[in-house]
Amino acid sequence: MTQPLRVGFIGVGGIADLQLKTLSRRPDVELAAFTDISPATRERRGDEYPHVALYDDHKLMLKNESLDAVSVCTPNKHHVLPTIHALKAGCHVLVEKPMAMSVAESRRMVNTAADVGKKLVIGFQYRFDPRTQFIRRAVEEGVLGTILYGRVQAMRRRGIPNWGVFGQKDLQGGGPLIDIGVHVLEMTHYAMGRPRPVSASADMFTYLGNRDSSDIQSAWAGWDHETYDVEDLAVGRIRFDNGAVIQLESAFAAHIEPASIMNFELLGEKGGATWAPTQVRCDELGHMVDKTPAWLADHSFNAVFAQKMHGFVDHVLYDKPTIAPGEDGLVVQAMLNALYRSAEKDGREVAINLSL
Repeated sequence: MTQPLRVGFIGVGGIADLQLKTLSRRPDVELAAFTDISPATRERRGDEYPHVALYDDHKLMLKNESLDAVSVCTPNKHHVLPTIHALKAGCHVLVEKPMAMSVAESRRMVNTAADVGKKLVIGFQYRFDPRTQFIRRAVEEGVLGTILYGRVQAMRRRGIPNWGVFGQKDLQGGGPLIDIGVHVLEMTHYAMGRPRPVSASADMFTYLGNRDSSDIQSAWAGWDHETYDVEDLAVGRIRFDNGAVIQLESAFAAHIEPASIMNFELLGEKGGATWAPTQVRCDELGHMVDKTPAWLADHSFNAVFAQKMHGFVDHVLYDKPTIAPGEDGLVVQAMLNALYRSAEKDGREVAINLSL
């Protein structure tokens, strides 16, 4: 049997929880070391995993521990340096989404991985969703024909997080677009065949998150409105080099029904597809036909998240291909950053320049 993969974590807050639970069940993985700047978080994780070494400095952890791989689960602002440090220390790295705060940071991460010969994977779990894979295969096999248009929706009626730093642009890079919108944007882009983005335009609006929430009904009431400086609603458009277009809507606070929407739709010359409910629509035998899979594997959040973790381990330990390489993270980052740049320029279209 292959020696267990010794894994360290940089950041062991909420997002690390499902990662840890999945990895702890694998006999070919050893959870070796954790680092977090919060003493309370370190203590809690230490109680849950008493055999794991604890550190308050990731550079000290990388120096002292013989690690094979590292998962970076910090706020977005702190993705780039821990990733680069871990790669240079000889570790393969999984980075939670989004990859970083900028294209320049993402490019540094990709280039470092290439320079040191280590694997860099981005935490795009929804690529592993059976619904995404179903549509991806329909595109690959030409069922939809040439893809013309994608509609991306990640919307909440009243879902401003009252924990973490999701309302602080300097730590997150933005609001719902970079937090929940990235999920649907990246799986849409993946499903449609990863075309190269060339330009983007967007408008963004803040009207609720920066208000005192004490008199606002919400399941997540009590967010910190004084530090809230991100968008409540983002609408955007991305153009690709093959002529396709994506239209995007993402919100923490939109007056919609149902109260939460996470979905994408593709339209091609020969057919269309929706993610939820999962369906492919095309013409057959002279008629319009709707095709719905009779069965799909478990696509609950926990199941899909676990597949992401298994995919990372299998990629590192057994050299199986990954469907979420660092290069894809860079392209998604470029789209996100272009949308934010456009919003700062009153919605004017901006070019997306990639240099992989």
